[in-house]
Amino acid sequence: MENLWSYYLSFSLPWLPKRKIWLMEKVIFFQFYWLFLYSHTQIYCSVYFAFLGVLSGEECKKQLINILCSGRWDQQYVIQLTSMFKDVPLTAEEVEFVVEKALSMFSKMNLQEIPPLVYQLLVLSSKGSRKSVLEGIIAFFSALDKQHNEEQTGDELLDVVTVPSGELRHVEGTIILHIVFAIKLDYELGRELLKHLKAGQQGDSNNNLSPFSIALLLSVTRIQRFQDQVLDLLKTSVVKSFKDLQLLQGSKFLQNLVPHRSYVSTMILEVVKNSVHSWDHVTQGLVELGFILMDSYGPKKVLDGKTIETSPSLSRMPNQHACKLGANILLETFKIHEMIRQEILEQVLNRVVTRASSPISHFLDLLSNIVMYAPLVLQSCSSKVTEAFDYLSFLPLQTVQRLLKAVQPLLKVSMSMRDSLILVLRKAMFANQLDARKSAVAGFLLLLKNFKVLGSLSSSQCSQSLSFSQVHVDVHSHYNSVANETFCLEIMDSLRRCLSQQADVRLMLYEGFYDVLRRNSQLANSIMQTLLSQLKQFYEPKPDLLPPLKLEACILTQGDKISLQEPLDYLLCCIQHCLAWYKNTVIPLQQGEEEEEEEEAFYQALDDILESITNRMIKSELEDFELDKSADFSQSTSIGIKNNICASLVMGVCEVLIEYNFSISNFSKNKFEDILSLFMCYKKLSDILNEKAGKAKTKMANKTNDSLLSMKFVSSLLTVLFRDSIQSHQESLSVLRSSSEFMRYAVNIALQKVQQLKETGHVSGPDGQNPDKIFQNLCDITRVLLWRYTSIPTSVEELGKKEKGKSISLLCLEGLQKIFSAVQQFYQPKIQQFLRALDVTDKEGEEREDADVSVTQRTAFQIRQFQRSLLNLLSSQEEDFNSKEALLLVTVLTSLSKLLEPSSPQFVQMLSWTSKICKENSREDALFCKSLMNLLFSLHVLYKSPVILLRDLSQDIHGHLGDIDQDVEVEKTNHFAIVNLRTAAPTICLLVLSQAEKVLEEVDWLITKLKGQVSQETVSEEASSQTTLPNQPVEKAIVMQLGTLLTFFHELVQTALPSGSCVDTLLKDLCKMYTTLTALVRYYLQVCQSSGGIPKNMEKLVKLSGSHLTPVCYSFISYVQNKSKSLNYTGEKKEKPATVATAMARVLRETKPIPNLIFAIEQYEKFLIHLSKRSKVNLMQHMKLSTSRDFKIKGNILDMVLREDGEDENEEGTASEHGEQNKEPAKKKRKK
Repeated sequence: MENLWSYYLSFSLPWLPKRKIWLMEKVIFFQFYWLFLYSHTQIYCSVYFAFLGVLSGEECKKQLINILCSGRWDQQYVIQLTSMFKDVPLTAEEVEFVVEKALSMFSKMNLQEIPPLVYQLLVLSSKGSRKSVLEGIIAFFSALDKQHNEEQTGDELLDVVTVPSGELRHVEGTIILHIVFAIKLDYELGRELLKHLKAGQQGDSNNNLSPFSIALLLSVTRIQRFQDQVLDLLKTSVVKSFKDLQLLQGSKFLQNLVPHRSYVSTMILEVVKNSVHSWDHVTQGLVELGFILMDSYGPKKVLDGKTIETSPSLSRMPNQHACKLGANILLETFKIHEMIRQEILEQVLNRVVTRASSPISHFLDLLSNIVMYAPLVLQSCSSKVTEAFDYLSFLPLQTVQRLLKAVQPLLKVSMSMRDSLILVLRKAMFANQLDARKSAVAGFLLLLKNFKVLGSLSSSQCSQSLSFSQVHVDVHSHYNSVANETFCLEIMDSLRRCLSQQADVRLMLYEGFYDVLRRNSQLANSIMQTLLSQLKQFYEPKPDLLPPLKLEACILTQGDKISLQEPLDYLLCCIQHCLAWYKNTVIPLQQGEEEEEEEEAFYQALDDILESITNRMIKSELEDFELDKSADFSQSTSIGIKNNICASLVMGVCEVLIEYNFSISNFSKNKFEDILSLFMCYKKLSDILNEKAGKAKTKMANKTNDSLLSMKFVSSLLTVLFRDSIQSHQESLSVLRSSSEFMRYAVNIALQKVQQLKETGHVSGPDGQNPDKIFQNLCDITRVLLWRYTSIPTSVEELGKKEKGKSISLLCLEGLQKIFSAVQQFYQPKIQQFLRALDVTDKEGEEREDADVSVTQRTAFQIRQFQRSLLNLLSSQEEDFNSKEALLLVTVLTSLSKLLEPSSPQFVQMLSWTSKICKENSREDALFCKSLMNLLFSLHVLYKSPVILLRDLSQDIHGHLGDIDQDVEVEKTNHFAIVNLRTAAPTICLLVLSQAEKVLEEVDWLITKLKGQVSQETVSEEASSQTTLPNQPVEKAIVMQLGTLLTFFHELVQTALPSGSCVDTLLKDLCKMYTTLTALVRYYLQVCQSSGGIPKNMEKLVKLSGSHLTPVCYSFISYVQNKSKSLNYTGEKKEKPATVATAMARVLRETKPIPNLIFAIEQYEKFLIHLSKRSKVNLMQHMKLSTSRDFKIKGNILDMVLREDGEDENEEGTASEHGEQNKEPAKKKRKK
């Protein structure tokens, strides 16, 4: 029937002979009988009229299609009717008509009937209307997805669920396959798809992208021709989405105008989740996208070799978010799709191995998460991991450590993998490269930590939980533990050989033994015997010999080259920590049991040695070490290098002994006196080194060695020094407290540890890799430093201060500033716990009651303490003002203010207080002023737009610096006292220009969004007429922002700014201002096509720009040019050539933006003329003619030439008259 229908429509019926009309009438009558069943009598009439010659064949066909598509289609015949048209020759308009009809039937059909209909539409799209077909399909399923998600997350109990989830995903998967197949046959369809989705990037990419369209794009990546284009589109969309999010989070102005919407990252993860429904065609695209995001936006190496990395808790940059999204895509895809797991693992390992010189921490984190998720499943991929082991000798040490830690769970379930690793490590132990040997030590230590011997203490007994997921396999049965003991003892034998290698290898061993001992306590005897035998090589057993250590044996001399052979201080440090752990952990558990006498004697011998070293070190003088002031410490001689190494060893030994004696002191006065004596030895050497380094003016002057004190000890020491109030301890503690230098030293070490945490993410010493232990120590240290600073203000302490250097209170404040920054960087989820720990009045019984106190409330309490300190500081006289302390206080307040909820009253109170400080206090310190104003702006943008604040500040700047016209006397305003002659420029001027630039960026972003919406709405006139109203609030806000910014620039452009960065930045920002104004005018050019007019406030904005900005811009340009010329003239006459060259370079830099600004003004006026014509409103009536710059008559030069010619008496009168005409009349002073 369908073929006959097509056949008859293709004829031009009037051409048939008249004698056959009656026959054809009968045939047609029967062929179209079924159409009568649907009451389409008009169709038969049209055909009949065609036979009679009333209609041509084309007209008949057009009328038939019109009638068919205008009528109601029964649901069961939609597919057949659509299929029928594929064989009919159709014009573009007819195809569009048919497609619209078929698309409108989607919502009326059963879900299972849509895929065949989509297939027929795709076949039909080969005739045209590809864009309409794709847009219709994507729009329908995007709306269906949105409706389905709302039903899934709705609070109400829905009696009727529109579509079951599984059925919807299977239908979507089938349709995606149909579209991809059609694109393979018709590349034009693929190009149309990309063109449609790329159009959304001009405005809001979230409008066009949806989980369905993203899944479609990922499936299209299987087509080679479109793979790169699709992945580039998705990558760009992801980064744009994160940039938009960053812009929104930092501006309350934008948050009020732009509703919260789902972002591309959320949609992609939803696609990963949906792909479980047999979407195998999507998985490959997901894997490629994940790796592209990680490769493109991972951490980068900077010039000094360090990597730019931020903690995941505070990764606010779009690139970091994109990299994290790529890792999440790969991890979730790995969990869902078994067939793709091997490929993901292989690609991750390839990047780890082949990109050793680049930062690969993000890939190692991904590998660790993958292994944690399914260690047993990954046994099938063990060959890939084993291949990676072969490259360990060639990888950087840090990469090796993280790689082995990541695959550690696999080693517990795969004996073959473990054996392969041991073979590789044994080879690396004797490699030529130092890094390879260090990697071998790191690998062996990791194995010792994680393969427990039978009888070892549990992690809970060691008060240390493992930082990674334990494998749920019984690998610690009796048999395995016995095998582990043999295995671990073999490794210990291998590690003993390291004690004859370089100092760096030995140092790694000493640093790792403590963690091994804590996690594998049955190896204690083996480890301690190894350390004792090593120590005896450098220990003087005779009790009368001074010094007690053989420092000469620790130094290796090879010709003229001097190097450290034995890091004796680290050896003693390792022994001290292992001994302390044994006393505190093992001995209490052995009480009541029979202890072996050998073991007791063994540990007693270590105690005796440390005690003997302590006593003899106290008795030793620097001359005993040949390290007195007369010694050579230069880095250019072998003796100087040797003395530096010896001094470093002695200082390290002193620190180790300080911690050892403190741990066994039990608040003994004698022990504390010993500690102070050891510290004085340490300080003498430290002072000598600093003095020698200062004289030599070498780079070593500012370099300090990492302290060997543990963070736990520093925490305990500070608590005892500042917070211990137990009466029985006071007499002994007075010994330590009597030395302010020792207390300053303790605080300095705390600062050093926090700084190390900020830079590397961990600290040196025991538990330095354990985040929980570090966090606990941070809480304890912060509580002590906070109490010390608030109890004894800096001003009080400095009155009686005799020593040089920073006061203890100032050091405490500096420590607080570093700690607040580090906690927000690494412990964002634990902020509540951290703030609770700072509440010194909080008792244990009250913790439950205070559990409901919010982070904002706790933060506000801490902020008030620092506010009081700053107010006290500001109330002092200018000469007594401590700028360093003030700057630290503002930095602390800035860090704490980030924890306040912007919608809370505490945030508003903080903003009001900061604004009041800026309005009422005038200080000339530029750094303090800059930090305080930065705090004000950071708070203000989260509360409301800062344009009014900028306008007030610009008026203050103008009042203090004066006008570009010297004859004009500017009326001074005093909105903010912090703006004064010293701080107005460049400090505050550059700050306000930076903020104005951010406001312009926000406005430009809004205009771009509006343009994108208009371009999408112009596709349908109905849509445009219905959706112009919601844009009115946004348009109004844009005009208001630009209007206020105009007044801001109006003030600054008339200000006599000093030459330099202020002028340069102002010219660039003016150029951006005109560019934004041009973008707004071009937007209204688009809007005028549909609405035919522009709002009144836009007319006012144009009038304001013409009267208040453009004229003064040209005056400012002349001011800059005249000032630069006068500078050149005076420079050429008086200054040296080098100074003249510098001045010329500065002038060139300042005048370079002028042509760009003039071009931006002209572009603005050009589009204003177009808008005037289209809107029928004369917008140019407020704009003055631009200054002609083709040529300029320079009056002073002309006057000089005419005067030279005036030597002729006949022309003297003319010349003088001409000179009078060229002089400008004197202006009267006027006030503004």
